[in-house]
Amino acid sequence: MTLATDPGWYRKVLAHYPTGVCAVTATEADGERAGFVVGSFTSVSLDPPLIAFFPDKSSSSWPRIERVGRFCVNVLGADQEFVCRQFAAKGGDKFAGIGWRESASGSPIIDGATAWIDCELSHVHEAGDHYAVFARVLGLDVVHDGSPLIFAHGGYGRFAPSSCGRP
Repeated sequence: MTLATDPGWYRKVLAHYPTGVCAVTATEADGERAGFVVGSFTSVSLDPPLIAFFPDKSSSSWPRIERVGRFCVNVLGADQEFVCRQFAAKGGDKFAGIGWRESASGSPIIDGATAWIDCELSHVHEAGDHYAVFARVLGLDVVHDGSPLIFAHGGYGRFAPSSCGRP
């Protein structure tokens, strides 16, 4: 057994737990768009509808989105690894070459995302080297019934349709 304080071992063990991949997006007051990728996204409550995700404290995009106070969580599709990599990169125009439309609250909904959740910031708590972000769901929709992008073992993939009970 290796200690939990060994970051390399911690990552290796947790890589066995697959996660979905989401891009969190917002439009700032000056019209600039901000976004970043999270693999730590979850539903919190049905009544009221709440979600949570956990951005890294070193993120330069999260403070911009936090200031806006509303954002869209885009569930990336299995064919959107390029979107994931672009939104995960530091700096640059994360929206370059990526189509999008506005949600009711003005946040970008990324073209091709399988689903989206429009949110309003509720609470932010420090959680080690990350923040725990809780938000109220304002609106949401399924865009298409395709497979979501999955991250596991340090790489990207998708479900086999038969494993999801779908033809």
